[in-house]
Amino acid sequence: MRCAIALLLAGAALWSQDWHEWVEKGLAASQAGRYAEAAEAFQKAVALAPDEVEPHVYLGDAWLAQYIPGAMAPENLDFGRKAEAEFREALRIEPDNETAIAAIASLKYQQAMGEQDSAEKLQKLNEAASWYERAVAVNPQNKEAFYSRAVIVWGMWYPAWIAARAGLGMGPSDPGPIMDPTVRQQLKQRYSAMLDQGVSDLEKALMLDPMYDDAMAYMNLLIRERADLDDSAAQYASDIEAADKWVEKALETKRLKAAAAKQQ
Repeated sequence: MRCAIALLLAGAALWSQDWHEWVEKGLAASQAGRYAEAAEAFQKAVALAPDEVEPHVYLGDAWLAQYIPGAMAPENLDFGRKAEAEFREALRIEPDNETAIAAIASLKYQQAMGEQDSAEKLQKLNEAASWYERAVAVNPQNKEAFYSRAVIVWGMWYPAWIAARAGLGMGPSDPGPIMDPTVRQQLKQRYSAMLDQGVSDLEKALMLDPMYDDAMAYMNLLIRERADLDDSAAQYASDIEAADKWVEKALETKRLKAAAAKQQ
């Protein structure tokens, strides 16, 4: 009897440790780009330890690595669904898991970028924005989340801005502001607060990382395009000057980073 109990206890110990081994196998496969093999290994880890966060996150990553934005094949759509399911399971266990939150936010954004229907695209962008909002609530030092929220703002604004200009016979590079005050006011009512929030998010990202050149590039875009909502040519010119400075700063930052990389 004592031998049987000892064997059972030993078996339980091995059983509880096996999932780590499957995670290691899955990580090795992932690093080699064998994501299907990695998913199989992580699935075994999940089966052995369903209440552990780590296997669910890794399995979600393996499914997400096989997802192609915009591809409508059933198998590809299934990769996206399975990835989200695993990340949500990780959040059931650990609601503030930053990796799972960021992964779902990224997935929603990828799905939006691959969506052809404008209404569906907007819905996915809103979902992504909500997840990035959750990410900064969990970690206010998450510069990528602030940056991503601003990118989403631009993605929502840009189609409306370019359509408004086209409707008035204005090309993307024609000087503004938008000539029709009614159209300008309609855009302002719908997008002004959103654009201000995008600029604010980029400011926060740049406070966290003053060398964040991608954030500088989007700062240029948002300020430059938001200038079309100005009510005077003088204010428009001032905003365009501010946008130009961000272009210069982004280019200088890229130059400094390239020089630093060469010295390493």
